[in-house]
Amino acid sequence: MSRLSNNAENALNETRMLILGAQVLIGFDFQAGFQPAFDRLSPATQELKLVGLGLMLLAVGLLIAPGAFHQIVEAGNDTPRLMDFTGRIASLALLPFALGIGLELSIATQVVIGDDHLGTLAAVLGTLFALFFWYGLHWLWRVRDQRLGIAREAHNMPEPTPLETRIKQVLTEARVVLPGAQALLGFQLAAMLTDAFGRLPRTSQYVHLASLILMAAAIVFLMAPAAFHRIVEQGQDSERLHRFSSAMVLAALVPLGLGISGDFYVVAEKVLNSSAAGIGLAIASLIFFFGLWFGLTLVLRARGEPARSLRVSRAAR
Repeated sequence: MSRLSNNAENALNETRMLILGAQVLIGFDFQAGFQPAFDRLSPATQELKLVGLGLMLLAVGLLIAPGAFHQIVEAGNDTPRLMDFTGRIASLALLPFALGIGLELSIATQVVIGDDHLGTLAAVLGTLFALFFWYGLHWLWRVRDQRLGIAREAHNMPEPTPLETRIKQVLTEARVVLPGAQALLGFQLAAMLTDAFGRLPRTSQYVHLASLILMAAAIVFLMAPAAFHRIVEQGQDSERLHRFSSAMVLAALVPLGLGISGDFYVVAEKVLNSSAAGIGLAIASLIFFFGLWFGLTLVLRARGEPARSLRVSRAAR
């Protein structure tokens, strides 16, 4: 594997490490609204829980974007532009993640101790702790390197990425999103068996059911590459496998975004007691997901296609 491919794989893996954790937290936040103790929280605390859920949705949307960029813009090839995009997106995604963790600590402190001031203190300390180790510490190291004249190594020039590397990475992208989608589906199924679900408006129940079906569809798409690899290609690597796997990963993002936004509506409608507010938040989240995963990537692909030149170079050999 070339140095560029190795660096690109490490950059993508760093974002993949965060996706599962964020998706599991989203699943807990979705189900929290159906727990008996949730209704005993103050309206302000319930709204904070909704804000924390929104922050985690923002983080997940950002963390999934590099995978979409990799397949749509670069056609699975490793390029310096992929590394730059992944680095910027990962750095940006850590901010809502840190804020979300701070809010969750605040709510937990309020529930256990019952003191709003201590809850605020826990939120501030938790957020600052995460921000220091995710941003501050690295900023201090960068300042030190600049003062000592230590230059960072430049990215390698674009080069064709081996087929086995492209297949490995797209299968990894499917495997990383899959457990989170399965966890979300499990939380959705469990929520339907709670008493709180039965008290929801029929519209919210139908939306939740539709979101559950969409999440199941996303799981089917994400599992399809493994079945294709074993059944059709009998474990062999091929361009057809890469094209199919890439298409399935991108196809899974459609029901995944719709399913998450649908359940966001259900939780928002329950917390805010307003269908209009729930619809607005759900539409905003859907625009964010699809705009980032498909809109931005398609615009960037239209501006320049290094991946196409790599394909031409590969075909000419």
